[in-house]
Amino acid sequence: MSASSPPSQSAEDYLERIHELIEEKGYARVIDIASSLKVKQGSVTSMVQKLGELGYLNYEKYRGLMLTEKGRAVACRIQKRHETLSRFFSLFELDAGTQQHDIEGIEHHLSPATVAILSDLATFFEKNPGTLRKFLSSRKGPNSEADGQQ
Repeated sequence: MSASSPPSQSAEDYLERIHELIEEKGYARVIDIASSLKVKQGSVTSMVQKLGELGYLNYEKYRGLMLTEKGRAVACRIQKRHETLSRFFSLFELDAGTQQHDIEGIEHHLSPATVAILSDLATFFEKNPGTLRKFLSSRKGPNSEADGQQ
């Protein structure tokens, strides 16, 4: 991860989680990040140092980790991408666990153009609920459950 290259998938996950913690609690601590990402505190410390060196965050005594403008911009982009995918998948009656698993699996691999198309498609279905119902009913058949399990 160099200063000019985009953050890795792992770094994106950390920035997203740090941003969420700051929004929830007003601060982000290494122990909270480790707990929520289910990783060791040493791994968090190591990543936090890298993110700091790259200008994505700063450590402020008594306040914990604070995102820089650069870090906040990346975190907001990731959060928006995640929200778009969640909005899109929720239209298709997938359970929350499946949605979360699938989003985590693909969100780092989609281009901004693809995310924009999925957002537009979600908006289209939201504005055309009859079309959405028609699509969903077309999937109701003996193989629709098996299709969802692939």
